[in-house]
Amino acid sequence: MSTGADNHHWVRLAGSAAADGWEVALTDGIEGWFHTGLLVGTLTPGESRVVELGSREGIVVPLSGGDVSLHCLRDGVEGSATLAGRESVWAGAADTAYLPTGSTLTLTGAGDGPVRVAICLATDEIGTQPPPFHHRRAADVPVELRGAGIASRQVRNFGVPGVLDANRMIACEVLTPAGNWSSWPPHKHDTERPGVESELEEIYYFQTRSTDPRGTDAIGYQRVYAAGERPIDVLAEVRTDDVVLVPHGWHGPAVAAPDADLYYLNVMAGPGPERAWLICDDPAHAWVRETWPDQPIDPRLT
Repeated sequence: MSTGADNHHWVRLAGSAAADGWEVALTDGIEGWFHTGLLVGTLTPGESRVVELGSREGIVVPLSGGDVSLHCLRDGVEGSATLAGRESVWAGAADTAYLPTGSTLTLTGAGDGPVRVAICLATDEIGTQPPPFHHRRAADVPVELRGAGIASRQVRNFGVPGVLDANRMIACEVLTPAGNWSSWPPHKHDTERPGVESELEEIYYFQTRSTDPRGTDAIGYQRVYAAGERPIDVLAEVRTDDVVLVPHGWHGPAVAAPDADLYYLNVMAGPGPERAWLICDDPAHAWVRETWPDQPIDPRLT
């Protein structure tokens, strides 16, 4: 039975990872964490922030509020865009911008109200020229309906291989309706096996939304457990702005409570020679996939 014995190391509750004006600042200094990072913060109209990416590449994702303008400078090459705001993460896909390794990023709130924005980060030290700055509009984000029945969820694939040209970064958004299970069946990607499995660490950044008109406490749950000899035991109750780090092991389910929708932003990267998102299911639960052809997709997603 899980005791969540490793929650203290791999779970960051809202406010506990704040630094330098960011409400979530996961960059350096986490023991056993090497390849990914995340910044989440709020910009008021006209407020600017500068971020030096250094040895990381990034993706800017507006989460809620007004527009955000950005300027990217790398080796004298400039890129700029205004990313359209969205009411919330529940309102549909967002504009995004890819930032090459070594860029200097300037973000500015460009609307009439505050904008909440995330910057996904991936360590990129493979020594090859990074792809150029790229602005992807929300209408061009591929949206996938994954699973079936109570395992139905929506995946917005703005930063995955085959969609985004990047050196290391893999990122997406997942929406799970109230009462459904996501990241199911439990799976892992912690061992490099060409063509079979990738070695990737993964960030889950959560938001929750009550479906109860009374606005009751909106919660979800996330599970991570050991696969092989490396121990890990995480069982976390999550709310808006909570983060779970997955360095290795089986992870799933991410469970939406019956009265709360669950959102998470995934950021993945690893040391392998190929940028690929290849997973391996826990054999004890892999059979679940065989049931999906006989079940409808949750109509709340269609």
